[in-house]
Amino acid sequence: MGKKGLKTKETIRQQAYRLFAEKGFKAVTMTDICEKTGLSRGGLYRYYAGTEQIFLEILSEEYAIADRIEKKEKASAILEDMLLAIKAEIMDKELSLSLAIYEYANLGNEDFFANINEKAKQRWISLLEYGMETKEFKAVDTEQISDLILYYYQGLRMWSRVILFDEQVAGHYVKTVKQLLLKE
Repeated sequence: MGKKGLKTKETIRQQAYRLFAEKGFKAVTMTDICEKTGLSRGGLYRYYAGTEQIFLEILSEEYAIADRIEKKEKASAILEDMLLAIKAEIMDKELSLSLAIYEYANLGNEDFFANINEKAKQRWISLLEYGMETKEFKAVDTEQISDLILYYYQGLRMWSRVILFDEQVAGHYVKTVKQLLLKE
């Protein structure tokens, strides 16, 4: 696929993400995505067979840390970038896919989410191990801390759909993670 095709797919995912965050999984149609992107139905179907395929691709996108670790970037810088992105997601309920994820999981897709969760956990573990190896992070139980970081975040994301969090709540998450990991 050429550059233009990749750009079109990215636009589709970005616009569909907003629709899924706003309406949930079940209510979004290919027509909605066509209207949001300005693509014809044929143009959209050239890239995706349906809303499920788009949704799965969105959920499968990963925060790329392996490349950054391989380039020997500072673990603290990688952590800082991840925490900034997480804080933004917590504060903007319009970015939350919690409702859509819940709806999709209830359609019998638990294995898919177990796989995504395991990948996220492994990303955190790899960052924790890297940070300990570079002596930037405290020595921690990587399984325990990755669970805490991941589920604390997921809980905040879920609740951000129904409770308006102020900046302080998201700040507490960031501060807690830093206190757990970073050396003084």
